[in-house]
Order: sequence, then structure tokens, then C-alpha cells
Amino acid sequence: MKDSLLAVARALAFVVLALALCGVIFEFAGYSAPEMFQSIADGAFLNPGAWEGSLRWAMPLFITATGVIISFRSGYFNVGAQGQFYIGAIATTFVVDFLNGYPAALVVPLCFIAGVAGGAVWALWPGLLRVRSGADEVITTLMGNFIAGLILIYVTGGVLKDPSGTGQVMASRPVAAAYRISSEVGLSPTIVGAAVVVGVLMWVLVNRTAFGVLAGLAGRNSTMVVWQGARMSRLGIAGFVLGGALAGLAGTIEVLGPNGRLVSGFLPAHGFTAILIALVAGLSISGAAIVSVFFGGLASASLYLPVLAGLPAAAIDIINAAIALFITARAAPGLGWLTARRRMIRGA
Repeated sequence: MKDSLLAVARALAFVVLALALCGVIFEFAGYSAPEMFQSIADGAFLNPGAWEGSLRWAMPLFITATGVIISFRSGYFNVGAQGQFYIGAIATTFVVDFLNGYPAALVVPLCFIAGVAGGAVWALWPGLLRVRSGADEVITTLMGNFIAGLILIYVTGGVLKDPSGTGQVMASRPVAAAYRISSEVGLSPTIVGAAVVVGVLMWVLVNRTAFGVLAGLAGRNSTMVVWQGARMSRLGIAGFVLGGALAGLAGTIEVLGPNGRLVSGFLPAHGFTAILIALVAGLSISGAAIVSVFFGGLASASLYLPVLAGLPAAAIDIINAAIALFITARAAPGLGWLTARRRMIRGA
């Protein structure tokens, strides 16, 4: 636990450097860096209700990030969280739309099951391609993101399209109030409970089970895993499926929670931010809980930047990109195990 927190602290130091770099860039661009930082602090944590906004974004990000952590710890770069998030949201919408009128006690659990299953299935095929044919999972999962985005456009403009819509935005019919798990605020006992349950279960899985030990070892030394009698392919598939299932769960939460319906192209950076959270947290579940609140605060602050600092909301994307640059540069020397593991996996 102490080592995990120290790793997070070191990563946050690089985050501070990234923020300082962004401050310099924005100053040269004619904006005020102090106003930018003050706007971020106000929008994320200091203004009344700011914590609610930060936690609204932090909860689904944390759930998706835990899935990314499971995959990465197993030694597989599953960067398809965005597509798995979309497919989970689409599957949820199909269920809630098809079963509209049935009791909420039946529909809501089925929506959660559909979202988890949709995300898991969308992660399964690149996992199978990786362990069966050696296809690079970075490429297949990244392409899966684009395919899922196109599927989202297709269903929101077709079979799931809201017939009463204006046509300016492609979206599904609004989810009936009986099936909503939160208001637009995005916080409710159901969502908080889901995040807590996921966090506890994944922490136990990573730190207190044979799978967690073997998966973590697979990411560092695949030869030792083979010597222990485990199969790298099974660990890899399990990591992919768990990661996809959790991303799909986050998609369910967004549809039944703050979004209240499926919208074409919604939250396009969700999965990539979750990957960044996992890296900043040093692939630690407890660390991800802390880092998710920070990035949730950045997402919440994007609403304040145009008003208080005159910056476009896209400035948050620039900040996230700078953080990604520093974190990946920091992590690069420690990723040599991945190359070695890939050379060994075909023989496992």
C-alpha cells in the first residue's frame, strides 16, 4: 500500500510538471496561467457543488480505469476501453428500449448485465486474436474503438433513433424515469455503491488471489508464469474480458445515470482518460481511486474555463495530452518487460 501511494506521488509530480508546461504555453498564447489554475481549482473543488461535479466524472472513470489496470498488469496493452465503453452503453440502450414498460426491478439489473456483457464481448475478440494469432492488441483494440464509434453513429441514427428528435443530434429515446439510477448530477447511492464494489473486488482480485499474483507476474516475467504451470493465454483472455466488462459497466452507468440516453459520439475521451488514470496511478487500484478524483475534477473544471479564464473547454484536452506525454516518458524505461514478454508469449 505504501509503495503504491509513493508511486502515485511520483506520478503526480510529473502531472505538476505537465501543468506548469501548459501554464507557460497558455501564457505565450495570450491567456493568464494564474487565472487558468484558479479556474481549474474553483471548478474542480472550491466552488459550491464542485465536489459533486468532480465525483460525477470520477466514478465512471475509476470503474473503467480499474479494467485497464487489470489488462495492463497482465502484460497486455488493451487500449480499447473507449470502444468497450460504447458497446456497453449500446447494449444497455437496446435492453432498456426493448423492455420499456416492464418493472424496473427486472429492467435495471438486465441493463447492467447487458452493459457488462457487451463490453466483455467487445474486448474478447482482440484478446483471442492476440493469444491465438499474435495480432498486436494495440492495433486491434484501437481499431475496435473506431468500429464501436461507427456502430454508435449507426444505431443512434437508425434503429435506436428518437423519432421525436430534432435531427440536430443523433440520440436514442430518453430513458424512462423509472429506470434512471441518478439525475443529471450523476451521483446516487447506486453509482457510488457500484464504484465502491468494483474497487474493493478488483483490489482483492489483484492483491489477494492467485489470478492477481500470476497476472502481475505475467506482466513482468512470463517465463516464471509458465514455470508455475499457468497459461499466458488464459491470463490474457481473462484480463481482456475483465477490462471490457468494467468499461461496459461504466457505459451502463452513463446511459441510466447522468446522460439519460445514448448520444452519438458522447464522451469521446472517456476511455483514453481512463488509460491515463491507470498509468498515473502506477497500475494500482487504490491509487486509481485518488487519481480518478483529480481527473474528474479536470473534467468538471472544463465548464468553468471559458467563463472564468476565457480559455476554450478544449484546454483540458491539451492539459490531458501534456500529462500523457510526461507520464509515458516517465514510464518508458520501465516498460522493457513488455517486449520480453511478447517474445515469450508465443511459446506459452
